[in-house]
Amino acid sequence: MGGKIGTALISGAGIAGGALAWHLAERGIDVTVVEKATGQRSSGNPVDVHDEALRVTERMGVADELRDGATSVSRMVAVNRAGRRVASVPASAVVAGTDGVEVPRAVIADILVRAAKGRAQVVFDEAIAELHEDAHGVEVAFESGTSGRYDIVIGADGQHSRVRSLAFGSEERFADRIGMFVATVAAPDVQADPAELTMLNVPGLSFTLHPSTGVPIGAFIFHSPLAAAFDSRGADTARSIVTDAYTGLGWRVPEFLDRFVAAPDVYFDTVTRIRMDAWHTGRVALLGDAASSVSLFGDGSSSAIVGASTLADAVASHPDDPASAFTEYERRHRLIVMPKQNLVRRSASMLVPTTAPGLAARNLALRGIQAYAALRHPSQNRRESADSSVRSASWHRS
Repeated sequence: MGGKIGTALISGAGIAGGALAWHLAERGIDVTVVEKATGQRSSGNPVDVHDEALRVTERMGVADELRDGATSVSRMVAVNRAGRRVASVPASAVVAGTDGVEVPRAVIADILVRAAKGRAQVVFDEAIAELHEDAHGVEVAFESGTSGRYDIVIGADGQHSRVRSLAFGSEERFADRIGMFVATVAAPDVQADPAELTMLNVPGLSFTLHPSTGVPIGAFIFHSPLAAAFDSRGADTARSIVTDAYTGLGWRVPEFLDRFVAAPDVYFDTVTRIRMDAWHTGRVALLGDAASSVSLFGDGSSSAIVGASTLADAVASHPDDPASAFTEYERRHRLIVMPKQNLVRRSASMLVPTTAPGLAARNLALRGIQAYAALRHPSQNRRESADSSVRSASWHRS
């Protein structure tokens, strides 16, 4: 099979790439990571690291760093157009997993990549241009004009993976766009209750204010007929689409809409499910969103961390046979990922109901959770409600 796997190239220095680099290097493989960005991003939506993923980070020795970088969110609050509370539920009642932390995505990636740097070579401002595989390895040409040869190549480069395009075909072959957009903008000078994630819904549209860890983030998540065949990510197009969808909505939406239009750096993309019959071909494999993105609704960060450990274990179990290693990784990790992929549309309908009756039913369910939580923890619920009223008044005055 071409000898023992001794070298690996990973495309993408995010959560999946950083975790995999650490695990492969831990198992004695010479690892190089390339990242097209010039450095780690300084922002990012908070995501959950929980259960088995948290246990993986404990084995890596970085779990305490994740806890130190966690948000303080303890409640999810639904409001109406006037900002009046419709429901307030414990965050633990609506997030995945039973044991975990919520951490900004960029903070998780930075922690994992810093851990990997002690064992692997990480190169920013570099990307793969060409892949040429033979029986003994993969010859890689980089955009900088340099080249290298590796025993295996892993695409951990996200929903719009370059490695996937080069080795498997164009994104459109695998992208299932579910008819939604997501756009976010950071607001470093805005005050928000650090304990509350607050969400406004009208049929088909959602605006969420997340306090993050001190730099609040506004997220526009919405259904749109434009999303089904969207193929442009230009900033002006994004600003136009979001403005058209949200103009006239109340609460804090106008404030964040102005910020989105004026901000030099925003995030805008379709909500897309990546579905593939195989995550590997020859000596090339995919990990994380590159293989199985479910955008907002699939617990992607935790799945990527677990998948990195699974992939590295499989390589260690089949050190002379990349095909067998990748087959084992895929067999094991699909058991985790596929159920989440199958729930994407249901999760989308819960987060952003498209009809007034659907929104009323969702809010009724939240109020049911609120009532149940109040029965289980009456003193805590009264204390949090009082604290919340004081904080809300404070944020409003500021």
